[in-house]
Amino acid sequence: MPAPGTSPGVLVTRPEPGLSETLAAVSAAGWVPYASPALLITPHRLQASSLQFAACVLTSGQAVQAAQAALPPTCPVYAVGDRTAQRARVAGFHAVHSAQGDAEALAALIASRQAQAAGPLLLLSGARQGMALVEQLRQIGFRVVRRVAYTAQPVSQIGQDALAALENGQISYCLFFSSESAESWISALPEVGRTIASRTTGIVISQAVADVLKKAGWAHIVVARKPTAQAMLMALGQRAEPRT
Repeated sequence: MPAPGTSPGVLVTRPEPGLSETLAAVSAAGWVPYASPALLITPHRLQASSLQFAACVLTSGQAVQAAQAALPPTCPVYAVGDRTAQRARVAGFHAVHSAQGDAEALAALIASRQAQAAGPLLLLSGARQGMALVEQLRQIGFRVVRRVAYTAQPVSQIGQDALAALENGQISYCLFFSSESAESWISALPEVGRTIASRTTGIVISQAVADVLKKAGWAHIVVARKPTAQAMLMALGQRAEPRT
């Protein structure tokens, strides 16, 4: 078995949308990507509302599909990060603003750009997510309606390709994009797989995710400088060609 950190494999636990583009970026950086999504995403169809929303708030790219079905393309959109913003633009929204960060940055962006008197905000998030952001926006004077755009369920088991790559020492890095997905993925591993996985380097989107990995026994963890997928890829870096 190769020594830890010497194998070219990178395991990506992100679900779609986002998984495919991350796999492609990992491959372009010279690594060998392995897909192992930690969550199963089920989109929700939103009920019709009589309200006219002044803007839409997206905490994840998973919510873009629901926004596209429920809102006109002229509705301003505030997205948590650049990837979510790009998906909203591709979906046809004309005025899209990216917070380039996390929920705190998103609240600050909305406070600086959106008039409270313009009307209520529609916040679309996953089940059990977004409540803290709703409260923060309400405290500064916004009227906010939150709707669940999708449900994320933990996977029950890890795919055989990813598990075999781990057991054969082919994985040097594991990428984790949220606390929920990290907990889900680790719980789905068989016991021997958890021991092997904890020897890889975990690249995580935030300190909260790092705490999940530490609890699971990870010794080597890199926290991205910003809570974005792009920053995680920068932390991974370009793979140097092995010396011969």
